Amino acid sequence: MRDLTWGALVWLVPAYLAGAIPLSYVVARVVAGVDLRQHGSKNLGATNLYRLLGWKAAVPVGLFDVAKGAAPVLLAAGFAPGPTWWPLAIGLAAVLGHSFSPFVGFRGGKGVATAAGVFVAFVPGALGGAAAVWLLLVVATGYVSLGSVAGAVSFPFFLRLLYPTETEGFWIAVAACLFIVFTHRGNLRRLLAGTEARFGRRRAPSS
Repeated sequence: MRDLTWGALVWLVPAYLAGAIPLSYVVARVVAGVDLRQHGSKNLGATNLYRLLGWKAAVPVGLFDVAKGAAPVLLAAGFAPGPTWWPLAIGLAAVLGHSFSPFVGFRGGKGVATAAGVFVAFVPGALGGAAAVWLLLVVATGYVSLGSVAGAVSFPFFLRLLYPTETEGFWIAVAACLFIVFTHRGNLRRLLAGTEARFGRRRAPSS
């Protein structure tokens, strides 16, 4: 931490606020006139938006959530003074903003897409491995939450295997993994109880 400057630390605030932009909430309000926090899983993420409005709304929102993680990291890498691992730490601020947005009562999404944006430019191979785990489990079981947790847990292992010199990045990946598991704690309880919703089942908004 002694290598950090105030110029680097101030990047945490705009990164958090950028991550906090709740586009899924805005789209659900504008298009369907509903509060996504009261619909389906009550999660402000692309998966829950898909259940409400389908792919045409969910895909752009999902890509925007990825960009919320990637943009602060890439900007910080070019302009923020600090150690080489610091841009990734700034990206985690965006993940926190996505999951705990001050614009919607500190609610938000689970952070998976935004975390993917954080790491995609730095360790694409590790992210690709975790994405393969995610896809395999979602296709096999229909549970996005199970795929997300398994992908998050596998990510640090892929990073260590494919990028053995990325010591600081590995520990940041571990922190991101633990955070994603934490945000999915409710999903894990529902999975154990057999009440978790499977992907592909859309629900009409309540009137």
